[in-house]
Amino acid sequence: RAALLLGAVLLVAQLQLVPSRPDTPGAEPGQLELARRGATLQGEGQEGAAPNGSAQQLPHTIIIGVRKGGTRALLEMLSLHPDVAAAENEVHFFDWEEHYSQGLGWYLGQMPFSSPHQLTVEKTPAYFTSPKVPERVHSMNPGIRLLLILRDPSERVLSDYTQVFYNHVQKRKPYPSIEEFLVRDGRLNVGYKALNRSLYHVHLQNWLRFFPLHRIHIVDGDRLIRDPFPEIQKVERFLKLSPQINASNFYFNKTKGFYCLRDGGRDRCLHESKGRAHPQVDPRLLNKLHEYFHEPNKKFFELVGRTFDWH
Repeated sequence: RAALLLGAVLLVAQLQLVPSRPDTPGAEPGQLELARRGATLQGEGQEGAAPNGSAQQLPHTIIIGVRKGGTRALLEMLSLHPDVAAAENEVHFFDWEEHYSQGLGWYLGQMPFSSPHQLTVEKTPAYFTSPKVPERVHSMNPGIRLLLILRDPSERVLSDYTQVFYNHVQKRKPYPSIEEFLVRDGRLNVGYKALNRSLYHVHLQNWLRFFPLHRIHIVDGDRLIRDPFPEIQKVERFLKLSPQINASNFYFNKTKGFYCLRDGGRDRCLHESKGRAHPQVDPRLLNKLHEYFHEPNKKFFELVGRTFDWH
């Protein structure tokens, strides 16, 4: 009996929680529960700790969108911080049923190994526009901090089209012109999915049903492109990270036409697929696009209590 009792005590000790962030006064609501879930999943044999003491943790922060808003740039810039561990790929856990049905254990297994003091971050831009995702994220951790990067809705539509267009070009497949998507019977085709993704107020309202606005930090994607450092400083403050990223971490690459990163003497730029030139669009059609987003943009500004320099 004594041996059995000792074995039970040791088993409980193995499953004891090591907080995913230091257990300090004012700890984030939901963070301890999140850590408990991660510890339980690891205890069930989903993913173990590495020999150096690092372990996989459920994300403390998710970049939820928007598609073609600058999510990859944001993640790469945030990864400059030593206290950030970022998942390399878009996980699509909360929006793809074949992934979500496998449970949090599968999700944990997609996360990078990190130290206890690090924040784990994943980004999947499709989360923002998927109606079922906010409730699912809230169910995992109601205290999670969310990052949302947005840019001029009209420009985002053009980027959306450009990405799909080049995907077809690479596969040597034909693809219609952007006019064929944007215009139907002489009018703007409001059924075009790329237009819907730029109706930011509609999608944000869905998130605000589950998360207060102060849990969602909106990054100005247009400013991030023009002058990244001030925007990243705001993200550091929102995530309660120590100010480790400096202006010297960014330099403008004249050849590429956008900012690249300098990390410990190593220079790196975003993939060549980023920053592609948009197709030439008839100015009259562009005006229609700007007019279409005028009222939705006003609703969005009212919703978040700030304005953006959009058409």
